[in-house]
Amino acid sequence: MSIRHGLLALLEQGPRYGFQLRTEFESRTGSTWPLNVGQVYTTLSRLERDGLVVPGGEDEAGHALYEITERGRAELRDWYASPVDRANPPRNELAIKLAMAVGSPDVDVRAVIQAQRMHTIKAMQDYTRLKAQAMEAVTRGDTALDRDDVAWQLVLDQLIFQAEAEARWLDHCETRLARLAALGPARPSTTGSAAAPAAPPAPAAPPLSAPASAAPGRLRRGGRAGRPD
Repeated sequence: MSIRHGLLALLEQGPRYGFQLRTEFESRTGSTWPLNVGQVYTTLSRLERDGLVVPGGEDEAGHALYEITERGRAELRDWYASPVDRANPPRNELAIKLAMAVGSPDVDVRAVIQAQRMHTIKAMQDYTRLKAQAMEAVTRGDTALDRDDVAWQLVLDQLIFQAEAEARWLDHCETRLARLAALGPARPSTTGSAAAPAAPPAPAAPPLSAPASAAPGRLRRGGRAGRPD
């Protein structure tokens, strides 16, 4: 997540102070990636050091404001124009966990996959419910659809698609492990000092189900869409 460029995008709309930037960042993203004020001011200090923002005086309440520079605007334009780099993907804890589990003879890899699948499907259901609640509020006329609402719904869409892809990947992992087990014992690893015995065969993958536990992290959109139960 680029806090740096997110703050620049908000400052392009006009001078802002630290807590205001934090509030607007969380409003725009539905608090999916919450910030603390310390993160905001640390990032602002680095942006100022790099010549991308400058102090902008104070507002009527005495808050220290920051303004984006022309160099900062150029940096922001480059960020928008450049695709997100996939050459060095971020570490994925789930992928690392499964990779470690496959090489550990005492770990039931199938149980690890099933537990994650339950959590992932529940998360997907919660994200979908939040999106439906947000759209229903707009349909009823409880709130007008503004840019922050659209941004929040786009974030929700990404979370839903990501959960769907993760569930499919987990199914693929379980099926592949079962097929490999049917071919016979796996060769022990040669990268460590001791060879690990092969994992026991995994049974066929069960169908996807919709459990009622393991809710995702707290999400909200300005208090209007609520949060998962």
